[in-house]
Amino acid sequence: MAVTVTRSGFVALAGRPNVGKSTLVNAMVGQKVAIVSDKPQTTRRAIRGVVTVPDQFQLVLTDLPGVQRPRDELTTRMQRRVESEVGEADAALFVVNGDQGVGGAGDRFIVEALIAARVPVVIAVNKVDRLNQPRTVQALQVASELGLPDAEVFPVSARTGRGVAPLLDHLATLLPEGPFYFPPDEVSDQSEQVMLAELVREQVLLRTRQEVPHAVEVQIDEIEEREGLIAVRALLWVETESQKGILIGSRGRMIKSIGMAARKELERELGGHVHLDLSVRVRRSWRGDDALLDRLGIT
Repeated sequence: MAVTVTRSGFVALAGRPNVGKSTLVNAMVGQKVAIVSDKPQTTRRAIRGVVTVPDQFQLVLTDLPGVQRPRDELTTRMQRRVESEVGEADAALFVVNGDQGVGGAGDRFIVEALIAARVPVVIAVNKVDRLNQPRTVQALQVASELGLPDAEVFPVSARTGRGVAPLLDHLATLLPEGPFYFPPDEVSDQSEQVMLAELVREQVLLRTRQEVPHAVEVQIDEIEEREGLIAVRALLWVETESQKGILIGSRGRMIKSIGMAARKELERELGGHVHLDLSVRVRRSWRGDDALLDRLGIT
């Protein structure tokens, strides 16, 4: 009787803020496990998406915060998590933005960190759907000359799915032989509370500008199943009264808009009718508050 040999392991995604790492994770998993917006630093936690091909491989993708210079306790924790996850991974996927140009100071800073981590690296040049052929060729050439000579370079479009399948197949070859870490039908390791909080925060990010998106965090305070209904109570933390005013909006229009859109996302995730209660609270400098960051699960 033939013995089935499977591969399994962890691949950490590294890249500058807003290069499309979360969108790429969702594309590889085949469904939404990480929130997406056009705001830098959308991802604050290390979020794992799981790709399983039965009897072949299980790829655990760690969607990391964008690499940046820490500014406060929040971004210090985010950067520390990036370094830790990359160092412990079986491989790293370095995502660069082909549309904005490859090879700037931010990309080269990440290259140095990847070299220091001593893990196999694959480079994904994302957003090639926005490039013509000459620009695509140029972006791939620059990516191949970033200082990671052993790294395979793949052109991909996380938005359209172009190039994702070959990238997945190659990443699977870098995994060690071993049993699967997660059940075959599991697509993420996020707790229900974290996933729901992130879905609410996504709607805040889509509707606010300037400093507000970076100053908001969401905490699910309660999930209660009632007859034919799931009641969810969420707290939106901000740092100033003015930010609270923006989130509530004139005559409560903004918080109502956020709530209506978030409720639809929560219903899609939970598969039932949801009553969503949102409240906004002010805690000055929460991004430097160790106790609150611990409670929010940002380690």
